Amino acid sequence: MKIGQVAEQAGVSVDTVRFYERRGVLPAAERRPSGYRVFNESTVERIRMAKALQDMGLTLDEVIDALHTHDAGGATCESERWRLEAVVDRLDIKIAELVRARQNTVDILEDCRAGRCRLTPGQ
Repeated sequence: MKIGQVAEQAGVSVDTVRFYERRGVLPAAERRPSGYRVFNESTVERIRMAKALQDMGLTLDEVIDALHTHDAGGATCESERWRLEAVVDRLDIKIAELVRARQNTVDILEDCRAGRCRLTPGQ
């Protein structure tokens, strides 16, 4: 399978496939004598898995580490649970930051409606 086919089936761009290959998400592809990369079906599934892990909140480095742990045969739910716990912790921090930002904005908006605009100096 050529790189364009892999990208299309995985729902990513060709540049993403190349990037994933450079970063170690994907093993280096075999090359034909012409220099073209040749990928197999498992590449598509690996890209989909990497994207799914990123969509859950794992960083790219965490995705790479998780995939390499899986490749080495050492990944179990128990051994990998900490990754998800770390994501939940990061999400909780982000949510708290967003709640604070929202409340601050609501407070400023209420002041503005009451004629006490904090956004315009001298008013």
